[in-house]
Amino acid sequence: MKQTITEKIFSEHIGREVYAGEIIRCNIDMVIGNDITTPISIKAFEESGKEKLANPDGFAIVLDHFIPAKDIASANQAKISRDFAMKHDLKNFFDEKDMGIEHALLPEKGLVLPGDVIIGADSHTCTHGALGAFSTGMGSTDISFGMITGGNWFKVPESIKVVFNGKPSKYVTGKDLILEIIRILGVDGALYKTLEFTGTTIPYLSMDDRFSLCNMAIEAGAKNGIVAYDEVTEEFLQTRKSLRGEPKIHYSDEDANYCQTIEIDVEKLEPVIAYPFLPSNGHSVSQAVEDEIRVDQVFIGSCTNGRLSDFEVAAKILDGKKVARHVRLIITPGTQQILRDATKLGYIDILVDAGAVVSNPTCGACLGGYMGILGDNEVCISTTNRNFVGRMGSRSSKIYLANSAVAAASAISGYITDPNSL
Repeated sequence: MKQTITEKIFSEHIGREVYAGEIIRCNIDMVIGNDITTPISIKAFEESGKEKLANPDGFAIVLDHFIPAKDIASANQAKISRDFAMKHDLKNFFDEKDMGIEHALLPEKGLVLPGDVIIGADSHTCTHGALGAFSTGMGSTDISFGMITGGNWFKVPESIKVVFNGKPSKYVTGKDLILEIIRILGVDGALYKTLEFTGTTIPYLSMDDRFSLCNMAIEAGAKNGIVAYDEVTEEFLQTRKSLRGEPKIHYSDEDANYCQTIEIDVEKLEPVIAYPFLPSNGHSVSQAVEDEIRVDQVFIGSCTNGRLSDFEVAAKILDGKKVARHVRLIITPGTQQILRDATKLGYIDILVDAGAVVSNPTCGACLGGYMGILGDNEVCISTTNRNFVGRMGSRSSKIYLANSAVAAASAISGYITDPNSL
């Protein structure tokens, strides 16, 4: 039988051919925890009596949700991870000294490779599939099992083949492609399945676009999202200062078995706006403009859209313009390196001159933790990945999900705006 890329990655890891539906025990290349989820894993690890990590160099802790600490509770939460990292002399430990949002930072550091099997105690761990890896979110106790044994149990997922064809128009990005897929499938249409992204559009997508694309696979219920290795992947890896190891490159067989195929003509696609209160509630930007949706806050950041290209497009749109008086614009880079690069290129000056505030890298605003909380009845257009009730603050607030160009254009007008109109 022919295999999908996901089946091939698992087959390579366990030394025999495996197929969708099989339950397997598989070694893991990288286990990821953060300041919220890792303390639970550490407790389970220590209660097991285990004294050493099974694969210390394959375990990363990234403090990114409430760092720098927003209160005593978050400070104590981070302290648990810091103490553990020092005790085990953990090589891949990242806090304020080299901080970033985990799903932006680890690829930047060369810690994610094609062909990897990766788990993380964060649902958006599927981001790393953009590099041709199998990457998925698990619970904190599953993470502790990976810490203890170096592996875990998996059911090999069936695959949905998503075929994007055509060249995207100017302001259509990876964020719009995944919002359109979620609109089609709904929030559970890909439950425990792989979303394998293919087609003639893929070569047009930068790595930033691909990270956005795979990041939100979970919002359709998918186990993982994945894009096969190509020249864009190769160029990204070559720009890393070092890589954790050697890439293992796999491609799906032409006649591999898929449970579903979805084809999308990207040339007909406008920027997509996900209305409250689900990422699947997608509408065209034209519809949003017609609906005259006034916004109080614009947020550009997160593991979905906090990368350099997001600040580049925002800076180009906002250059020489001002944020509407009633709007606050919050800019959150995904990593310190992204912040440094955006500063050197002049993007940060342009954004601040326009009226933006720039924060340290953090997940805070996205999950409604800090650095961008919404008050009662406030409306936010956000480049984040979820717009559930109360996601970014008050339960009466509303979140509209969009790409960074739409967000920047909306900051100027104070209403959801098509950037092509500026």
